[in-house]
Amino acid sequence: MAGQSRKWMIVVATVWIQAFTGTNFDFSAYSSALKAAMGISQVQLNYLATASDLGKLFGWSSGLALLYLPLPAVLFIAAVAGLVSYSLQWLVVTSYISLPYIAVFLLCLLAGCSICWFNTVCFVLCIRNFPINRSIALSLSISFNGVSAALYTLIVSSLSSITTSSAIYLLLNAVVPLIVSVAALPPILRQPPENLIQLPFNNASRDTQRFLILHILAFLTGLYLLFLNSVSTDSSIASVILAGAIFLLILPLAVPGLIFAHEWAQRTIYSSFHLDVPDTPPLQSFIINNNNDELNRPLIAVSSERIEGNGHSAQEKTVFFRPKAWLTECWSWCFNMVIEKKKLVVLGEEHSARNLIARPDFWFYYIAYFCGATVGLVYSNNLGQIAESLNLDSDLTMILAVYSACSFFGRLLSAVPDFLRGKVKVARTGWMALALLPMPVGLFLLAKLSKEALYAGTALIGLSSGFIFAAAVSVTSELFGANSIGVNHNILITNIPLGSLLYGQIAALVYDSNGTSYGLRRIALLHDSMIVCMGTDCYAMTFLIWGSVACIGLLCSIILFLRTRSAYAEAERRREAFLDFAIFED
Repeated sequence: MAGQSRKWMIVVATVWIQAFTGTNFDFSAYSSALKAAMGISQVQLNYLATASDLGKLFGWSSGLALLYLPLPAVLFIAAVAGLVSYSLQWLVVTSYISLPYIAVFLLCLLAGCSICWFNTVCFVLCIRNFPINRSIALSLSISFNGVSAALYTLIVSSLSSITTSSAIYLLLNAVVPLIVSVAALPPILRQPPENLIQLPFNNASRDTQRFLILHILAFLTGLYLLFLNSVSTDSSIASVILAGAIFLLILPLAVPGLIFAHEWAQRTIYSSFHLDVPDTPPLQSFIINNNNDELNRPLIAVSSERIEGNGHSAQEKTVFFRPKAWLTECWSWCFNMVIEKKKLVVLGEEHSARNLIARPDFWFYYIAYFCGATVGLVYSNNLGQIAESLNLDSDLTMILAVYSACSFFGRLLSAVPDFLRGKVKVARTGWMALALLPMPVGLFLLAKLSKEALYAGTALIGLSSGFIFAAAVSVTSELFGANSIGVNHNILITNIPLGSLLYGQIAALVYDSNGTSYGLRRIALLHDSMIVCMGTDCYAMTFLIWGSVACIGLLCSIILFLRTRSAYAEAERRREAFLDFAIFED
């Protein structure tokens, strides 16, 4: 058990980093101020939001940096990049300096890249220190990225007696991640050696129980932020609520603290009673070292029909034309083409970038993400303008808190497949398809454009997108290999800037067209170039289009589930057989 407390300190460190580095989620809180300060149109503002997401196209650079630089150096490069980007944007919004549009665009891109570097650091720490329970560790860490907007909103509310400018968000985005990086540095520098990370079966099971405790604490944190953010309008009350939120973020330290106390007791009190018992080989070692074992055989054999040299099938059947038979044959052909053809044969097989893009499974996965979670991200970027168009500016803080908290709960729920493993045997891709269902429902509900529909739709979109954001890392590692996740997951998330540009452009064009169609009764012109649309028509058509796109994503996620469920089922059967063997050996 020696050194085990240190790896749990890593979990707490990644939670802190993720909780304060989701700075892209509060873009809508200061986007109107940025738009007014620069005197730009909604289309131009959309390009700035896209630039932040465009930084994910350079996510591979963080993996490359980790090959040549120590992990703490990569962490601080990300913090400094965010500091430079957001502080210069703050100077622009507060009119201390003036920068051309292209310079602000590049600053937004740098901010997005810094977020990607923070995420890569957390992914590597979780995978490196919890190779067996990496899916649970990742879901816990990534979930706290969803409370960033709520935490920053609390900080701003507590400072409302000093300043009421929304530009304060930019200053906080610049400074707070750097402070948190310094606080998280000691546990990162004291990572346990690799020989203390691998655990026997009984200790791996104990780790799952500890993760369950941390997930319960995280759930309570989300409830706290969701229900108390609505009463945080007064600065003194907001300060008290913020102190409680900080306490809840510090509370997970109790887990490594108790483990350290247990280690100390073993070393000092029970050492005289130590029995020399042969060490049980770690579970991960067993899996890795048995290269020729039955476990590494393909899980699914892809059957193919033998073709003769003349191009005809070796076994030809005469099919008489009957309406029902023809429909059956047509259905069978479609099923084989969509579900069976070139489907994944084994989970965890490493894929190079070339093999990845040749996989139909990857493209169904890519489209499901592109038409699902990415739509939710673009929606969050437009929340400021949506609330403004409905004359709900005073509700924006609460709407952001609802989205942030529900995104957090969605991320937490992504760990459900791991906690229910063996009880509910559903492939993780099936859970992802189920999580996509609220997305089109929420978007079509938003088309009503009432205050109640806005809150309900925001909650559904936050839950759906949050689940997919967190589950995607585990799905990528399971389908295409854990060792290749640094490259493959960054290829997957290239859909985010593409979707941000496409969906944001649709929203901006609809917004501007309605703003210029109804005269001065519906619009206000500022700086002679900025259009503010007021009314229900500003986003109604956008929500209908986004909802239709989300239906396509839902369909692709269902197809991906049907293509991979047999591989997941076989992998689960082999896992249970191996655990039975491990228990018997114990």
